Amino acid sequence: MRVVVTGATGNVGTSLLQALADEPAVESVVGIARRRPELELPKTEWAQADVASAELAPLFRGADAVVHLAWLIQPTRNRGLLWHANVDGSTRVFRAAADAGVGALVHASSIGAYSPGPKTRPVDESWPTGGIATNEYSRYKVEVERRLDRFEREHREIRVVRLRPTLIFKRESATAQRRLFAGPFLPRALLQPGRLPFVPHIPELVFQAVHSYDAGNAYRLAVVRDVRGPFNIAAPPTLDTTVIAQLLRARTLRMSARTARALAALAWRARLTPIPPGWLDMGLAVPLLDTTRAQTELGWMPAHTGEEAIADLLHGMREAAGLPTPPLSAQTSGPGRIRELATGIGKRP
Repeated sequence: MRVVVTGATGNVGTSLLQALADEPAVESVVGIARRRPELELPKTEWAQADVASAELAPLFRGADAVVHLAWLIQPTRNRGLLWHANVDGSTRVFRAAADAGVGALVHASSIGAYSPGPKTRPVDESWPTGGIATNEYSRYKVEVERRLDRFEREHREIRVVRLRPTLIFKRESATAQRRLFAGPFLPRALLQPGRLPFVPHIPELVFQAVHSYDAGNAYRLAVVRDVRGPFNIAAPPTLDTTVIAQLLRARTLRMSARTARALAALAWRARLTPIPPGWLDMGLAVPLLDTTRAQTELGWMPAHTGEEAIADLLHGMREAAGLPTPPLSAQTSGPGRIRELATGIGKRP
């Protein structure tokens, strides 16, 4: 098999490339990214292209499967750019896959595509995908799912798979995820065990996580298995912020969701954080995921717990861990994170 991966240099992309390197059924991989990385992996050749503007069909031609992972989280203060890169870019990927005669299209959707749901029981893939109204990431994921619905109806000859994972973490993505979600004002010293005074405990904030290596393996299985449709991807157990407090050896401070959102909004308006309060809204609203279908049809089982995934991320943040790809490299932030400050928090990719 020949596999093309968009967004190949990011958190999940690098994990997928490692999984494909060990997959006997895969002979070659094309990793597509906006900026060429220094990272070298078995079976992988790099192609520099932006899914929002480049001619993609020539890159896809001859591929048995395309895995579409490319997605911008930042700049959250530039909605037009995010729509163009994520919604228009995804549409161009789908169209190019059809034009190139690709046999399978595997799309990275998200738990964020789901409508508000329960925190007391998991839901399967039939749960409505109406998204969270106050979160743009969620709304864009929903829009892309609707476009993929139309694509699937019009191209029944193409095997379409969509994965809907929860939060995805690994040590090597720590610097990038700190940059994307926390910003430059989070001191690494505070992440040492016993240093942080407290962690807010919001009782309504119940969530799941999955290790990036396990997510990469799920995408590998979606490529090589004859499956179609959506799959939830999450690892046990169900988590809350007390788990983070325990890992950091910090006390918890009970806080209402209303107070937490007000503080998040204040930090956003003051440009202290790169993400708007809608991200908290999404965390509070999205349901817990039932992964039975992924286990029985995809043959996927996580090798790590959600707690282990968070612990790995925190270790990486303390060490400023990364990989030699532009999204994951510590050098992307610049010395002392000066590049993040100079380009505007949440204002540029």
